[in-house]
Amino acid sequence: MIYIGVTGWGDHVSLYPDHIKSQDKLAEYSAHFPVVEVDTSFYAIQPTRNASKWVRDTPDNFLFVVKAYQGMTGHQRGEDSTFSSKKEMFEAFKESLKPYQDANKLALVLFQFPPWFDCKKENVQYLRYCKQMMGDIPVALEFRNQSWFREKFREDTLAFMKEEGWIHSIADEPQAGEGSIPIVPVATDVNLTLIRMHGRNLHGWNKSNNANWRDVRYLYKYNRTELLEWKERIATISKDTKDIIVLFNNNSGGDAAGNAKDFQQLLGIEYEGLAPRQLDLF
Repeated sequence: MIYIGVTGWGDHVSLYPDHIKSQDKLAEYSAHFPVVEVDTSFYAIQPTRNASKWVRDTPDNFLFVVKAYQGMTGHQRGEDSTFSSKKEMFEAFKESLKPYQDANKLALVLFQFPPWFDCKKENVQYLRYCKQMMGDIPVALEFRNQSWFREKFREDTLAFMKEEGWIHSIADEPQAGEGSIPIVPVATDVNLTLIRMHGRNLHGWNKSNNANWRDVRYLYKYNRTELLEWKERIATISKDTKDIIVLFNNNSGGDAAGNAKDFQQLLGIEYEGLAPRQLDLF
C-alpha cells in the first residue's frame, strides 16, 4: 500500500476550516491523509501525554512517522546537557514512543543525519549503535551528505542498510553540493520504504546563514511532470517493498498538502477509514 501525507500538521492552512483551534488540527488532518510525520520530536523528546492525545485524535488505521531527537542524530554540537548519557537519551526517546506502539500506529522512527555526517568508519559505527539502541523498533535512515552515495560507496551503503535492518528514506531534494544527496530509488526493507519530498529549491537550499532559512529552503511546488516521474519510480520500488510512505515537506509556500493531494490523484488512490471532515458552517 502507498500512504501519502505531509510533515507536521500545524501549518497546512489549505486543509482546515477557518478559526479551527490548533489542538483540533490533527483530527481534521486525519480526514485528508492516513499518515503524518511528527517533527516536534526532533526539537525535544515529547511527553507521552502528547502522543497519547495524538493517538486518540486519529482513526484506528492512522500512522505516525516520528522524527528522531536531534541529540540522537548529532545535529547538536557537543554533549546534550539534558541527559547524562546517550543511553539515557535513547531510553527517554523510546519511552515517548509507547503510546504510538500500544495503539499500533507507529510506522517508523526517522533518523535524518546532518550534512556534516559523512561516510567514514566512526559514523558507520554510530549507525550500528543507533540500531542497537532502538532494538526492534522500525527505523529509517536519511543522509544529508553526498559521500554516502558516491560511486565508490553507493552499493556498500545500500548493502549496509539492508544487513543492519535500516529502512531507506529516499530523498527528493536539490542537487546543491556536499550537503545534499541524489535520488536513490532503492528499497532496503521488504516491508516498508519511506520517501520524503523536500522540493527542488536549488538557490534556497544552502542559505543556512539566513535567519529565515527554513522559509526559503522548502519553498517549492512540484509540477505534474515531476510527480509523474515519481509515479514511475514508485511502480519500480513497489516490486521490492510491501508498503511505501510518501511525505511532502515542501511547505514554505504552503504547497505540501496540495502536492500530496495531486500525487494521490495521479496514483488513483482513495483512502478508506479516514476521519470525518468538519463542516465549516460559520
